[in-house]
Amino acid sequence: MIPPGFIQDLLARTDIVEVVGRHVELKKAGINHKGLCPFHGEKSPSFIVSPTRQTYHCFGCGVHGNAVGFLMEYSGLGFVEAVQDLAQQVGMVVPEDERSAEERERAAQQKQRQATLTEVLERAAKHYRVQLKKSPRAIDYLKKRGLTGQIAAHFGLGFAPEGWRSLASAFPSYDDPLLTECGMVISHPADEKEAGDAAVGTSTDNTASNSGTREAKRYDRFRDRIMFPIRNVQGETIGFGGRVLDKGEPKYLNSPETPVFSKGRELYGLFEARAGLRQRGYALVVEGYMDVVALAQSGFNNAVATLGTACTAEHVQKLFRFTETVVFSFDGDAAGRRAAGRALEAALPYATDVRSVKFLFLPAEHDPDSYVREFGPEAFERCVTDAIPLSRQVIESAAEGCDLAVAEGRARLLANAKPLWNALPAGLLKRQLLGDLARRSQLPDQELLALWQVNPSPASHTRRADERDAQRGDESPEPPPHHHDANSGSGSSSDSGGQAKSWKKKEWKKDWKPSGNWKRRGEPEDETIGTPRRQPAAKADHAVRMLLLNSDWWARLSPDDHQLLHELPGVHGELVAWLERYMVNHGACPWSVLEAALAEDDLLTQARALTGELYSEDEMAFEDFQSLIKGLWLVRLKAESGRLAASNPQGADFERFKQVLEQIRALEASTPPAP
Repeated sequence: MIPPGFIQDLLARTDIVEVVGRHVELKKAGINHKGLCPFHGEKSPSFIVSPTRQTYHCFGCGVHGNAVGFLMEYSGLGFVEAVQDLAQQVGMVVPEDERSAEERERAAQQKQRQATLTEVLERAAKHYRVQLKKSPRAIDYLKKRGLTGQIAAHFGLGFAPEGWRSLASAFPSYDDPLLTECGMVISHPADEKEAGDAAVGTSTDNTASNSGTREAKRYDRFRDRIMFPIRNVQGETIGFGGRVLDKGEPKYLNSPETPVFSKGRELYGLFEARAGLRQRGYALVVEGYMDVVALAQSGFNNAVATLGTACTAEHVQKLFRFTETVVFSFDGDAAGRRAAGRALEAALPYATDVRSVKFLFLPAEHDPDSYVREFGPEAFERCVTDAIPLSRQVIESAAEGCDLAVAEGRARLLANAKPLWNALPAGLLKRQLLGDLARRSQLPDQELLALWQVNPSPASHTRRADERDAQRGDESPEPPPHHHDANSGSGSSSDSGGQAKSWKKKEWKKDWKPSGNWKRRGEPEDETIGTPRRQPAAKADHAVRMLLLNSDWWARLSPDDHQLLHELPGVHGELVAWLERYMVNHGACPWSVLEAALAEDDLLTQARALTGELYSEDEMAFEDFQSLIKGLWLVRLKAESGRLAASNPQGADFERFKQVLEQIRALEASTPPAP
């Protein structure tokens, strides 16, 4: 584990403008820097980098964070890798963690082993690229698929020639065990009678066995195939996919699982699609390598593909690190529908209210590559625009094979939908989908909520409690004047003292008519009913917010102002005291550093609750902070004057009362009127 203190020192030494500027074109905008957001497509810049706070924030998609967070989001790095990358940029050495020496040694060996394997794979990729240039047959195949040399070079396409030991010319030793470990060479014991051995029986591999020795038979895994290098988000080659040129099985052959390659975590084309994801604003998930390359050739440079396996939750999670919108494209046949079902299940836990997941089904006779070549990019773009949203896909998937004209079919629909609906994270999307399911099954929303045992909003809970009371004939202790209970009998009730109280039912007039803007029947219920309202920020909240974002202002305040802030009640004063202690040891720091330190001391949640929205395009001025301090003084002095006036002050108390009034007048005279 990396010590938190190191993270704070690292962020303090980092210039976030320099870090972000390596990947985003930034222009000076006042004291900030502005550019096009690298995390979603936009035409006018809304991405702000603040050198004073050492943070970035996009007002378009809401992404924000510090330098470490930017490297994680942009480059797809893990936390440790991002810290190590940033430390290397500023010339710092990440300290050893709390693991034992043996554990650290094993981790270092594993990292070195992975680096060695990626070097072997990159060498193989270069060999395949050279072989492609030498093969007119392979070049002709790619041209027939509509690919140019430029797009082939962009994806690093190559060719594995026929022959059992093509890689022997690329490596000094074909017997190197690393070739087997990274999946490029298959090795069989010489005495095994397997199909693979039979296929190699007449090759030069038999030389060793003919001499009587028991050496392993070795041959290339990929032969006579177009080679698609698979890269991780850092651009390292971690595996290959090979496609046959002519008819043959399997059509696609992938690298096996290795220490650097896992099909369930990696996506083909993600490294190449990073810029396209930002430009187009969504990820297009397809099924084949050739689909990705062909779509890029047609202008869809945001396509990725799963690696011969179903879409997993890790695939979806990785995509949402680069974009907020994912479109899955499948064939319209039964296999495509099954693949869509697995993708739906993988995506549901990550489908928050601010993310979009859609499903595109092409005609059964087409894949994305063939569809674009026959109908053109514009037609495919329209298909993407008309893709089915996740909410509708959930309903259609649950309703498959259900006869909704009968109760049994509707019950089966709900039984199919419940596990899918439960997988969604809490939010308005989940609530609205429940309403759609209720209407399809001809049930009231609230009844379906009760059946699925969901925690409803306080308002709906109260309504259902009233309904249950009415049905049971329960008697309210003190019903409000407008309460009407048809089953309440005499209407008598008992108070806490056990004495009966009687109340009269309200008689509705026959000519009563509603007034005002009453909601019509059948309109959807307001989803915000029953949700807590956010309290307006108080002056103390604003003061703490400004101070945390501009800690150097502390030194510009007077000792009396310091004392005033220290004496703020509750968590306000606690945060002020923490800030002063921190600055005694570390000096004034940008918000990114304070944020890490607050997290270490378990105070970040309280700080964020007070500060609310930390990001704004306009920087705050110290004069505004001074005016806020004056406002806090006025609140305090007026409260003191009120207490003194109520006590009929005499002597010293009266003199203090006059002094407080004079201070109030002076502060009010120096404070500009509110606009």
